[in-house]
Amino acid sequence: MSRKVDVAHAGRGVHKAAVEGLARRIVGGPYAEGDALDQSALMAELHVSQTVLREAIEVLTGKGLLDVRQKRGTRVRPPDDWNLLDTDVLRWKLAAGVPSDFFADLLELRRSIEPAAASLAAVHRTDEDLAALGAALAAMKAGWEDAVLAVRADASFHTALLAASHNRFFAQLRRVIIPVLIERDRRVQLAGTAEDPVAVHAAVVDLIRIGDVDGAYMATLELLDMAMRQHP
Repeated sequence: MSRKVDVAHAGRGVHKAAVEGLARRIVGGPYAEGDALDQSALMAELHVSQTVLREAIEVLTGKGLLDVRQKRGTRVRPPDDWNLLDTDVLRWKLAAGVPSDFFADLLELRRSIEPAAASLAAVHRTDEDLAALGAALAAMKAGWEDAVLAVRADASFHTALLAASHNRFFAQLRRVIIPVLIERDRRVQLAGTAEDPVAVHAAVVDLIRIGDVDGAYMATLELLDMAMRQHP
């Protein structure tokens, strides 16, 4: 029995490694938009069978990275077709490096979502929500001058804010917002342009706590305006 489990485990590991290896070659090079995959070369580079490579291609086709057609072969799709709402694609994209306008796009998304989430939180927050926001704020106060702790605390705060909306779609958007926010915060910390974030975050928590719907919305916009001033 254990032998079968070990073999299955190893198979999943090979499959995952093939997906990761092929994705890195597409997102970070050497493959570019429109390039046809050299499957024989990839089998040798990745040390996988044709079956495993085909499975990896199927996975990446589903994520929007590849296009498979008869007579045309398997080609890399334009980056605009890649599914950035997929956590794997987003992770590969961030690992390969992104330009500043990538973070500007994130900020536009956040301005559309987070103020509304804060308003909902002012209506629906629970004691557990307030405790999570308070803990993140306390961590921010204690460690904002430490780059690692500051990034971690900010991610915790905005995760808690989305969850406190009690809108399942807003809460799920943490999968897109938080990884990019973490990378952006890291760059801001390295650039030395970070402002003390405690007061603006505390204002959001206070207004959510007292149930001020409009105030929570506007305070979150102010928080995001501060983020806009801090270029990564």
